[in-house]
Amino acid sequence: MKLLQKLKRIAGAWIRFAYRCTYKWIPIDPKLVIFISFHGRGYLDNPKAIYEAMRNDPRFQGYRFIWYIKHKKKKNIVIPGAKVVEYFSIPYFYYLSRAKFWVINCKMPSYISKKPDQIYLQTWHGTPLKKLGHDIDVAENTTFYRSGMNFEEMTGSYDIDVARYNYMISPNTFCTEVFQSAFGIDRQRLIETGYPRNDFLSNYTEDDVLRIKKKYNLPLDKKIVLYAPTWRDDSFVAAGYTFELQADFKKWKEVLGEDTIVLFKPHYLIINRFDQDPSLKGFLYSIPAEAEISELYIVADRLVTDYSSVFFDYAILKRPIYFYMYDKEQYANNLRGFYLDIYKDLPGKIYEKEQDLLEALKKEEFDQERLSAFNALFNNREDGEASKRVLDVLAKDRME
Repeated sequence: MKLLQKLKRIAGAWIRFAYRCTYKWIPIDPKLVIFISFHGRGYLDNPKAIYEAMRNDPRFQGYRFIWYIKHKKKKNIVIPGAKVVEYFSIPYFYYLSRAKFWVINCKMPSYISKKPDQIYLQTWHGTPLKKLGHDIDVAENTTFYRSGMNFEEMTGSYDIDVARYNYMISPNTFCTEVFQSAFGIDRQRLIETGYPRNDFLSNYTEDDVLRIKKKYNLPLDKKIVLYAPTWRDDSFVAAGYTFELQADFKKWKEVLGEDTIVLFKPHYLIINRFDQDPSLKGFLYSIPAEAEISELYIVADRLVTDYSSVFFDYAILKRPIYFYMYDKEQYANNLRGFYLDIYKDLPGKIYEKEQDLLEALKKEEFDQERLSAFNALFNNREDGEASKRVLDVLAKDRME
């Protein structure tokens, strides 16, 4: 196993070397677009929404589209109208060199090179509660990610990628300010359009709700609670980030009753699997980490989260949100810190004890006025037209 990993690292190094030597000589195809979501984890998020809008926009008629998917054969993902290419393969590097447009929602590796005539749209993937990049205020010896980067290396990796952006999507005025300090990006390259992925939350139909419930084999006549916690920077093993579940779902079933089910959706970075207790069958539904979470939003009557940015998007639906922050002091003081005052600015109440959370869910205690004030500040651009606004920007660069 170690020998195989060593050979893969050597092969990867040679591929990167060959790429750096040849990318300049590969001509740009003005009608080629590549898409990457979460480092190839799937057909997801803002790139997916932009792709689907681009396919139906006459301004991009005749264009070719390529999606990079990690372990594409195993996942067997078919994307109508697009070619699917293995992430970090020889074709991956070739089409990066060839494509006029890059549509990407995550930080790209530092060894990637972009030509001046290529257009890199960084869509990002959430409004941040947790501090990002240059804004993180931590102790001098703090390291980041599983790679153990120090602060200068971490921010330097962002600086390299940001220098390549032609445009970066901002979903709201708050992010327009935060992204400038967190990523060191100038205001001129930020396009405040709203998030394309959220167009679905404004435009979905009851047929979509029924389709998704059937997709996950969910009952049609029960209340649904979505539990979607985030990852912890300091909880990982060699293969990836782990999450220690602090939820007694047996207790959830006892308190919430027979008319409710729970969907548990871990963050996409979390690699450990959670064993399903047979006694919870029909009550607890474990959703794969790589699933498209916007589909879960529209079927969920309530959201329970912690520090994840999912609540910014879910708030668009004007449904109750509950914050289960059992490790609040540790998270705020020792990991990243917050942009918002979590006691005043969040669209729901914080619960540190599981029993208090469950009782609030059972009684359906929620302050709707607090949610309305939150949406006025953070979701005023979410009107179902964000994808169109993004394409209006890209269309200007089609022939340049």
